[in-house]
Amino acid sequence: YGMAFEAAPGEYDTVIDQNGVKLFIDPTSLMYLSGASIDYVETPMASGFKIDNPNTAPSCGCGSGAASNEMDDEAGTCGCGGSCGCSH
Repeated sequence: YGMAFEAAPGEYDTVIDQNGVKLFIDPTSLMYLSGASIDYVETPMASGFKIDNPNTAPSCGCGSGAASNEMDDEAGTCGCGGSCGCSH
């Protein structure tokens, strides 16, 4: 599973249209994304989609289930409470 550009939704996809952006979500992914917020973020370090999911437990690994994998410059951590191997 992953994010990809699609021209049209699949047969069972949920379609979300917000601010001119259409998001097609398959039923399995929808279960995991329920209650999550998705934003596109640009920083001096990187750009990309940021998913904040209140339903996941924080874990280390930056991107493998971490509730937030955005770099915290003050603490020098990657949102998982410790040094977790993110590129700084």
